Amino acid sequence: MSCRHPAGLPTVDATTPPVLRLAGPVPREAVPGLCGQVGALLRAPGTRVVVCDVGGVGPPGLGVVDLLARLQLAARRAGGRIRLWDADPALLRLLDLVGLVFETEGQAEQREPPLRVQKAVEPRDPAV
Repeated sequence: MSCRHPAGLPTVDATTPPVLRLAGPVPREAVPGLCGQVGALLRAPGTRVVVCDVGGVGPPGLGVVDLLARLQLAARRAGGRIRLWDADPALLRLLDLVGLVFETEGQAEQREPPLRVQKAVEPRDPAV
């Protein structure tokens, strides 16, 4: 009995999420089409996440924030979510400022500086 490998490309791992690459300034007219693409990608069986590569989207601004908010809304309506890849730290700060939370990949983890915490408090101690 002999065993041969099947011809062609190897099977892609089913856990690899689809990627939507956003490049350059995205015109407002293109947003509905991109939202449709996110919905279509999430309709594939077993797909719950779409990775949005935002590394080439350009300088962060409110247009990018609006785009990402609409993509996330489209993903939620389709029963999934988006995850950002290669997001500029300034974009992440801007998203945080407006109250939007996204999962991220592809950048170094940044930690906030530790808070100054008082170790012991007596009941009569003044508030600091």
